[in-house]
Amino acid sequence: MKEKKKEQKRRKCFYNTNKSIKTVGLYGYIDINTYANYTKIKNNERRNLMSCTTLLVGRSASYDGSTMIARNMDSGSGEYTPKKMLRVSGKNAPKKYKSVLSHVEIPLPEKALDYICFPDALGDKGIWAGAGTNSANVSVSATETITSNELVQAADPLVVLHKEGRKEIPGGIGEEDMTSLLLPYIHTAREGVVRLGELLEKYGTYEMNGVAFSDTKEIWWLETIGGHHFIAKKVPDDAYVMMANQQGIDSFDLEDAFGKQKEHICSKDLREFMAEHHLNLDFEGDFNPRAAFGSHSDADHVYNTPRTWYILRRLNPNTFRYEGESADFKPDSDDIPWAMVPERKITPMDVKYLLSTHFQGTAYDCYGKFGDLSRVGQIRPIGIERTSFLSLHQNKEEKCKDLECITWFTFGANVFNALIPMFSAVTKIPNYFSNTKKEVSTDSFYWQNRLIGAMADASYQKSRFHVERYQGSVQAKCYQLIEECKKEVSKKKRDQSEITALLEECNEKIAAICKKETAELLDKVLYEASSIMKNCYSRSDA
Repeated sequence: MKEKKKEQKRRKCFYNTNKSIKTVGLYGYIDINTYANYTKIKNNERRNLMSCTTLLVGRSASYDGSTMIARNMDSGSGEYTPKKMLRVSGKNAPKKYKSVLSHVEIPLPEKALDYICFPDALGDKGIWAGAGTNSANVSVSATETITSNELVQAADPLVVLHKEGRKEIPGGIGEEDMTSLLLPYIHTAREGVVRLGELLEKYGTYEMNGVAFSDTKEIWWLETIGGHHFIAKKVPDDAYVMMANQQGIDSFDLEDAFGKQKEHICSKDLREFMAEHHLNLDFEGDFNPRAAFGSHSDADHVYNTPRTWYILRRLNPNTFRYEGESADFKPDSDDIPWAMVPERKITPMDVKYLLSTHFQGTAYDCYGKFGDLSRVGQIRPIGIERTSFLSLHQNKEEKCKDLECITWFTFGANVFNALIPMFSAVTKIPNYFSNTKKEVSTDSFYWQNRLIGAMADASYQKSRFHVERYQGSVQAKCYQLIEECKKEVSKKKRDQSEITALLEECNEKIAAICKKETAELLDKVLYEASSIMKNCYSRSDA
């Protein structure tokens, strides 16, 4: 009887288009660190590809009926990219966009929306806005770097900046550009998919990327295919989606995509493109884009698939077996599902934990000190040292439109930082979150988190308890202010200036709490790291 109930639970949680259990074949993905960089920047330098982790949560799978899209933006190997939070006004928006990396020039629509985002603080390699929410309460997270196979790249080559004789041929658009090209000009998540599809068709891309769009009702996930093609799928309301530098979508309804487009959208010529180049690898049944378009490498077994495996085991601990020879899924499984129904509703704190993990509770924990240590550090953690920022965009229908979007964010290594909520419908950002400069400073949230991460890592066993208390305290206090402000705004009818003033006042209070408690944590981990220095000596002066 127990086995029967367990099997019923497994079937309930395993999500696909037909609501039935199915398996997909074995498909590998290339290690993002070995994937070639596509385009040059000034002085022939190269920008490392971003290795990110994305988690999307449908509104029926979330704790409060909100949609949630979240992503770690991790700097490329060998660099640390300072980030800041910025509010951009739609007034006097530029008429033309020019990419620093690919040199492509794109005319922009006449009207632009206000938005908040997370650009590079130094700005020397382009904007790299990363993610954000606009004044129409639409959010974008761009991008999750993914890969495609050789057949796809041969059929539709990436659009790379190059020279033909003395003439420079611009490349397409990429992660540097997408948030800036999308967020100011879309009013729904679906509209974001359509706009990006049109840009890809016209200008192409020099890299493979996945992009998330959300509003208060829907989440859409778009994956680029080759230089000019794409597929996009609506995230089921009752499911979550996990992406870790992979071609992820594992089922796609072409009839819907070329019909009503209720849950699927794709390039206008995708059918012809696939038929001409023999890309569909399925014998019969549902079309599997992961097989058709994904790359086939074993390197992802230490880089990509373990991340999705760990998220799956945390959100569906009883749905499958994750250990031993009879495990349904292992860290090297290539058939981990794209979308799953969780066993319980998901909170922002769950998302923060998952995007911070170093495989706690497994033999792969890079901080492991007990038992069999042969597998410690064998696979890439989700929360790595070179995370630039984590943002979570939470969108929920409210009577007051200015309350619909909460932006949760943090900077630096997620193992040692806290996720901070802020209202998105504001005209300014607290200085503590926006003042990142090239110089290291303890007045900057970004740099404080970087300092804490380095020292807490070196003194992990002693500092972890300080970090845990800090995370719980700051996140609870800040979220309490959000809830109190919502109640205050909703008490009576207010004009726009009153509402904006209340939201900005709340954000400043959040910044003050965050700054005070982060400084206190820095003091504590500095002491712990200092006490284990190699030249430490227990005897004081006589």
